[in-house]
Amino acid sequence: MVLQQIRDWLTQEGVPFREVHHQPTRTSEESALARGEQLRVGGKALLLKVDGTFRLFILSADRKLDSAAIKQHFDAKKTRFASPEELMEATGLVPGSVPPFGAPILPFPLYCDPSVFENERIAFNAGSLTDSVIMPIADYARLGRPEIFRFSLTS
Repeated sequence: MVLQQIRDWLTQEGVPFREVHHQPTRTSEESALARGEQLRVGGKALLLKVDGTFRLFILSADRKLDSAAIKQHFDAKKTRFASPEELMEATGLVPGSVPPFGAPILPFPLYCDPSVFENERIAFNAGSLTDSVIMPIADYARLGRPEIFRFSLTS
């Protein structure tokens, strides 16, 4: 269970975090309301196939994905979102439940937009549509070790 993996990892690393159990949320806006956090604090996790490789991209929930920036960064011809079936097969998760972590939680290279680091904390769905975790952004950066480059547009 992804939520338990996250709990165990954060506890082992001495990271303070808060869990929120809430009604199922389908959008970033619904998640922000359920958590009692501003939309921009949410870390939106998107699994994309860049040419032939699945990669995990995290941006502030109040931003939109700039796929042209991703194509340029990777010198890629094609990007697309993972289908719900591909996501389920690769992670066991449904869209909207993906946490913003590569290894050891998910088996993908991790990339963050700088917008994520404009906040003191990050909030995210932790393996389900009903469980969220909120943690300090400095700890997220330390544990996640993402590659950082700009791939968002303001909404």
